[in-house]
Amino acid sequence: MKRLTIVIIFLLTLKSLFAQVNFEEYNLPLLVINTNYIQIPQEPKITASLKVINNPSGINKPSDPATGYSGQIGIELRGASSQNFPKKPYGFETRNADGSNNNVKLLGLPKENDWVLHGPYSDKTLMRNALAYHFANQIMDYAPKTVFCELILQNQYRGVYLLTEKIKRDNDRVDISKMTPDDNSGNALTGGYILKIDKSNGGGSDGFASRITAIPGQFKEVGIQYHYPKPFEISNNQKNYIKNAFHKFESVLNGPDWLDLNEGYHKYIDASTFIDYQIINELSKNVDGYRISTFFHKDRDSVDGRFKMGPVWDYNLGFGNADYCTSGNPEGWVTDFNAICPGDFWVIPFWWKKLGSDPAYRKAFKDRWTALRADEFSNERVLATVDSMRQIIGPAADRNFDEYPILGTYVWPNYFVGATYEGEIDHLKDWLIQRMEWMDGAIENIGTPPADPNAPFQVEVYPNPTSTEFLVEYYGFSYERFRVYVFDNLGRIKTFIDNNKHPSGIQSHLINTENYGTGFYHYGVWKGVTLVGSGTIEVINN
Repeated sequence: MKRLTIVIIFLLTLKSLFAQVNFEEYNLPLLVINTNYIQIPQEPKITASLKVINNPSGINKPSDPATGYSGQIGIELRGASSQNFPKKPYGFETRNADGSNNNVKLLGLPKENDWVLHGPYSDKTLMRNALAYHFANQIMDYAPKTVFCELILQNQYRGVYLLTEKIKRDNDRVDISKMTPDDNSGNALTGGYILKIDKSNGGGSDGFASRITAIPGQFKEVGIQYHYPKPFEISNNQKNYIKNAFHKFESVLNGPDWLDLNEGYHKYIDASTFIDYQIINELSKNVDGYRISTFFHKDRDSVDGRFKMGPVWDYNLGFGNADYCTSGNPEGWVTDFNAICPGDFWVIPFWWKKLGSDPAYRKAFKDRWTALRADEFSNERVLATVDSMRQIIGPAADRNFDEYPILGTYVWPNYFVGATYEGEIDHLKDWLIQRMEWMDGAIENIGTPPADPNAPFQVEVYPNPTSTEFLVEYYGFSYERFRVYVFDNLGRIKTFIDNNKHPSGIQSHLINTENYGTGFYHYGVWKGVTLVGSGTIEVINN
């Protein structure tokens, strides 16, 4: 009996030893940070050490020697609401021994000294930011590059993180002209600048406000913050220049000649960058889109002095991960946010609705989306991207959720709560397909406002008179069924349209009249069994 007890103890000890060894083998690159037990504050950065381990074998242990960076860093907490989670986000800079900036490559990313460690927590797929930045990198000049990794902080495992490039001016990041405090006149004063719309962040949020109200009748300020040059480095001349340049863009966009091809809004913005930025925000249905973590930039006039949107930033609440303001539903435009959630403190600037009312902008948006759906954003390629990220994360997901056992538990602001990690991934994939297919059907209506269900029903018919065809347009919600009839003077049906399955938005029907004959015809629009619009149209055939 004593011998059996010894054997059992030996086997249990051996099992425990193997379990410990297996736990200390990581499939993702390891970032090992030591602060000498000093608590990491929001600011300023404290000194710490970083060791990066990324073995060719794909098996990494904390005790392994560094294969990449090994040296000093300055580290601080970052983020706003995400700081309330057990898994904290961090910002850090690689430093020399004397505390100066040390530009290095980290895990294959281009040389720099400023980095972000995003710790996905409420995003239980662990990949929403990585996914958005990947999509943006495919279609925009620049988006932050990322690498999945695992973090050990103060000898404690902290889960799966995303090493991310911080948004800043750099030849390998936002590639605009470098400025100094002495660039206060001439061409040098005109750029480059990076601005952002964001929540205020203490002393680092100096800026100015838009002069144009985002929601008519409500005073909700859209604040523009200086990002580069930094608020404590930008000169007064530079502040005045970029503020006036921005106000000029908005006043032209809001003015009577905004569509003028030479002096209208195209003179002040690169519309193609606005379209690509809008596509990423709409594809992800990012609830923070356009109003928080929204960056745009301007280079020198001698290069290209128009405002350009981007880079994209902060999509952990996108792709169906938020349960407020209809953002979890794969239908609906993010640009309608002000109408959907008019009580929110942070609002979308008027630009997006105004741009959406330009037929040329809408057409360019539709053409760009259609081209992307045939290639980069096809169902097959998008799902393959998710599967690829899932494979990269691999068993690290199990370790992450052992450390943070939140699967099957609501974490603000989850729209969907999956019981397993695979359930979270499957939901993301299903949501993406539904979202893209909804956008396919609703693309004609991008920029049109949502209807007020209590407003009088309006039917637009034009041109009237007509010779060959006319349009019937009205606003309808996706859950409503419409029928459109056109009758001749004897009550005979000339055209019948059953509009049953459709997205919410402007419903548009082109009716050919070449076989009608000259005369007056009567049209009617029924919602269910109720006639909601009717009138007469004159057809003149030669």
